Amino acid sequence: MTSTLSAKLRPQFIHKLGTEKFDIAIIGGGINGAGVARDAASRGMKVALIEASDFAGGTSSRSSKLIHGGIRYLENLEFHLVFEALQERRRLFEMAPHLVHPLRFILPVYKHSRVGMFKLGLGMMLYDALATFEMPEMHERLSKSALLHRVPMLNSTELCGGYAYSDAYMDDDRLVIETLRSAVAGFGSGAPGAVAASYVKAIGAEFENGRVKKLKARDEATGEEFLISARHFVSTVGPWTDLVASQILHEWRPILRPSKGIHLTFLRSRLPVHDAVVMISDDEKRIVFAIPRHEMVIVGTTDTDFDGDPATVRSTRSDVEYLLHVANRYFSGANLTEADIVASYSGVRPLVDDGSASESKTSREHVIIEDPRNITFVAGGKYTTYRKVAEQTVEAALTQFPLEDRVRFSRNQTLKPLNPLASQTARAMAGRKVSDWAHDFGLPISMVNYLVERHGEEARVLLERYLPQTQGVHRVWQLEALHAIHSTMCLHLLDFYLRRSPLFLARQDHGFLFLDEIAQLFQHELGWSDQQRLQEVEAVRQHLQYEMGWRRTQLLNR
Repeated sequence: MTSTLSAKLRPQFIHKLGTEKFDIAIIGGGINGAGVARDAASRGMKVALIEASDFAGGTSSRSSKLIHGGIRYLENLEFHLVFEALQERRRLFEMAPHLVHPLRFILPVYKHSRVGMFKLGLGMMLYDALATFEMPEMHERLSKSALLHRVPMLNSTELCGGYAYSDAYMDDDRLVIETLRSAVAGFGSGAPGAVAASYVKAIGAEFENGRVKKLKARDEATGEEFLISARHFVSTVGPWTDLVASQILHEWRPILRPSKGIHLTFLRSRLPVHDAVVMISDDEKRIVFAIPRHEMVIVGTTDTDFDGDPATVRSTRSDVEYLLHVANRYFSGANLTEADIVASYSGVRPLVDDGSASESKTSREHVIIEDPRNITFVAGGKYTTYRKVAEQTVEAALTQFPLEDRVRFSRNQTLKPLNPLASQTARAMAGRKVSDWAHDFGLPISMVNYLVERHGEEARVLLERYLPQTQGVHRVWQLEALHAIHSTMCLHLLDFYLRRSPLFLARQDHGFLFLDEIAQLFQHELGWSDQQRLQEVEAVRQHLQYEMGWRRTQLLNR
């Protein structure tokens, strides 16, 4: 994997966007946009992608961070959706083993639960069957005592027992980045890699015979406006679909029913669960997860209608109190309070309005709209199925191309690993190798193991390339920052804290302890003035105040 998605190369990418003609131009750099770019590039198409903010800056970095079939969709009889998601889950284990990790889920059953042990057991058998029994582990029935042994903090009152089943968790923002890195790096055989740039906003279009011929774009870093020429255009802007469509096409019938979801994070020492726990809300309509990760435990999500600008979404006190109530009802021994919350994050799901009575009942199925004005829209869908959604989107776009091009671009290569350097992860690597690397670089084993967990065998490349430029006790974050700048087009300090590292969500100090240190590194690498460096630091602090304004006492001086 070459470091072609570099912030240092962005000016060259901007020049290409404004001077070359592409087969396909994509608006939106979230998971669907990245997937479409990779799929199209793997077919040999010439691909452009622009994102108005940071890659994965919207919904794609604010998910529950799960790769799963969606066992609750079985109740809605959405068998095809579950089957497709479970097949894609298996593929993602192979494509991105450093980002997608098996995880056991626990589903407790109480006397008052709407779905009892027998019916739930049938659902578990169906879930395994829809996965064609290719699971990390088959489901298992747990007695009350076995369940309490697995989750000692669980509320035991009226507990009947439960089930354990397998799904997975992932790093959502990094899955977007790795997909884009793969698209930009290209697939050999003379096929060009995609041209991608963040902080480039679509502001309009030029038409010819009623069809979009060129996209008007603005570089948000410089204010420069330019045109992007392509044979076909694709919109993958998630919750901004209706807004972008109305700006570009002017005449557009809204299709979305946006839904807000927030999550809370806790230290693993405060909520020591080893398996994910599935919790049901009081009204039996929503599912809330407690999801253990390397650095933290995530509790979420909410699911409420949202009608504002997705860029302004944030957690509220009522959101936080709702999740705390559900968590304390299940983990009665934890006595979680507001003070235990490390961070919150919020996002907007781009659900397609299907007329359902509530947002929680609205289908997670995606739709692909082939607008005759030469633009294909993608909306809705699940993270787990992004590769399949991308494949279907490119196939739909290709119907606008001549037959000879449809034949030429008929085969993709998206089942290949996203990052060949990371195909060997800590799960597959011998501990001896990690020890050897720690010895070679004179580093603690814990630091090397952390990097291997995140980057697989690419960790050695990062150590060789960036370690000489780091110093002090926070070298791992300096190294991660250098990698983010040179390999992921990370342009801002806030983007690094929110989407290139777990600092904001997983550390009680949100990484503010070395905020100035990392800012100085960014300043050196990106040529910031002292004033810009101070503005970037302030933006990180202001995000804490905005997103976590629900907290009674802000701890901005952490």
